[in-house]
Amino acid sequence: DAEADARTALSALRRWLRRDEGNVTMDFVICLPVILMILLASFEAGLATIRKVWLERALDLTVRELRVGALGSNPGHDLVRERLCSQIFVMPDCLTDLRLEMNVIDRTTWAGLDPAPTCVDRTTEIQPYLDFVQGGSNELGAMRACAVFNPTFPTTPLGLQLRLDASGGYQLAAMTVFVNEPR
Repeated sequence: DAEADARTALSALRRWLRRDEGNVTMDFVICLPVILMILLASFEAGLATIRKVWLERALDLTVRELRVGALGSNPGHDLVRERLCSQIFVMPDCLTDLRLEMNVIDRTTWAGLDPAPTCVDRTTEIQPYLDFVQGGSNELGAMRACAVFNPTFPTTPLGLQLRLDASGGYQLAAMTVFVNEPR
């Protein structure tokens, strides 16, 4: 009897393995995570692109006001950052997650800003000092903005190969060069 029960069980297992009612469901279950990852990564890449474009646009508009003197003769970092943040609607925490640096470019050595941008470190309260010198009339200046954004979907940085900082955000930087108008 035990041998007959084993044959019956083995026969039932073979019939169950040969069934094909769930083939479409299995394909769906296997493909769905891949399709969702591609969809979410596409959305995150599009949002990062929009944020980068708006950061560059706001920086250009702010520098335009700065070089013609619309922000005063020697505006400080906070005033310029507030003006820039008022033009970026895709960055809700702009005043805390944005750093600006500005310096005069020496025309003999073409030295101005460090090659790597310095962004906000959201894991510490004390931020490093950055140069913020507009320069005088007809001087060449450079301004760089660096912003930190949180990813919308936590799994998409893997697909987009975004480098995340210690706070879990990714950094976007924009830079522009300008000449101060004569005053």
